[in-house]
Amino acid sequence: MRIKEIKGDKRAYLSLLILADEQEDMINRYIDRGTMYVLDDNGVKAECVVTDEGGGVLEIKNIAVASGYQRRGYGKLLIEFLADRYAGKYSVLQAGTGDSPLTIPFYESCGFRRSHVIKNFFTDNYVHPIYECGVQLTDMVYLQRKL
Repeated sequence: MRIKEIKGDKRAYLSLLILADEQEDMINRYIDRGTMYVLDDNGVKAECVVTDEGGGVLEIKNIAVASGYQRRGYGKLLIEFLADRYAGKYSVLQAGTGDSPLTIPFYESCGFRRSHVIKNFFTDNYVHPIYECGVQLTDMVYLQRKL
């Protein structure tokens, strides 16, 4: 298993990116300015894109594990990789997500704590409603972890 940075065609991983952010024009807002990593374990199993948000904050804009390989630790491995790689370069690792019973506990299990909320982010920025576990996502919840 290895994690490698993708410097070429990041859009080649669009099928994974869409798992975490289902509207392509939203992905286009960060993909070119972000740094992408893929986790390869006999094939690509997961990816993430991070961006420098200034003020010592590194933000996870997208993290996804391929269907059929979720809940096997690949997402946690990527987060620990980011924490190790960027320790000393940034003070905070941040992630924004919907208030979902799937994603919030995942980030909390990786050492993140709730930081702040952007009201109506999903309803204001996505062309159709987004549902997770039968709940419509409306607000963006930011979580942070010290590096």
